[in-house]
Amino acid sequence: MVRLTAALCALALAGAAHAETKVPGDPHADDPVGIVADPCPSHEKPGDEAGWKLWNLHMLTRDFGQLCRYAAANKAIEGQKVRVVFMGDSITDNWINLDPTMFQNGLVDRGISGQTTPQMLVRFRNDVIALKPQAVHIMAMTNDIAGNSGAATMETVLGNIQTMADLARAHGIKVIIASVPPAAAFPWSPGMTPAPQVAAINKWLAAYARANGFTFVDYHQAMAQPDGAMKPGLSSDGVHPTREGYAIMRPLAEAAIAKALGAK
Repeated sequence: MVRLTAALCALALAGAAHAETKVPGDPHADDPVGIVADPCPSHEKPGDEAGWKLWNLHMLTRDFGQLCRYAAANKAIEGQKVRVVFMGDSITDNWINLDPTMFQNGLVDRGISGQTTPQMLVRFRNDVIALKPQAVHIMAMTNDIAGNSGAATMETVLGNIQTMADLARAHGIKVIIASVPPAAAFPWSPGMTPAPQVAAINKWLAAYARANGFTFVDYHQAMAQPDGAMKPGLSSDGVHPTREGYAIMRPLAEAAIAKALGAK
């Protein structure tokens, strides 16, 4: 009976695992699974809302960390000198679109819209360590607060930041920790009041960076109103910076890079 029960449990778990990679209605449900030579088949991104929902489900079940997003781009710069990799979510992802000249001379954007810290941790080796940068700029946790990949304790999400920093330091990469930018509400996650958590996280991040000899860059202080909301004109939706917002962030980032790399 014990053996039968164990066998049934194994079958149930195997079935559940299989089901998780087969989303009903997914037009790409037959993409390869398991350990394969090419885990990143090319698909056009959908243009309709229903298609986007399926695309997101496909991504979360097949490529949780979205390792495929920058696989080709990483290969294209193999052997090139990389000064700083910017690891982050949509606020980093959008930066190169609204301020493309920022990402020149060895500065590389590796932001992915919607990502949380566990997803960034999954791809940290591929998108940061493998590029052998001199420094990494980590700006995250907006989507952890919003709950984009579910619930987690504060200890867990802060631990993800610590693990990324530990990995960077172990590979001789200087660490720049960025504050969580201002937000008084999340349009995609209504009902939340993130400002108090943002403030608490930023206080912790600043202390953590100071205690470990990392560079801390405080975008929040430069962009926030007293209530924790983004200043008018600096964001398109209260969360994502506009060109004017990035114009404030850029010199702060450049100063942090100079400090981290010891530039005079």
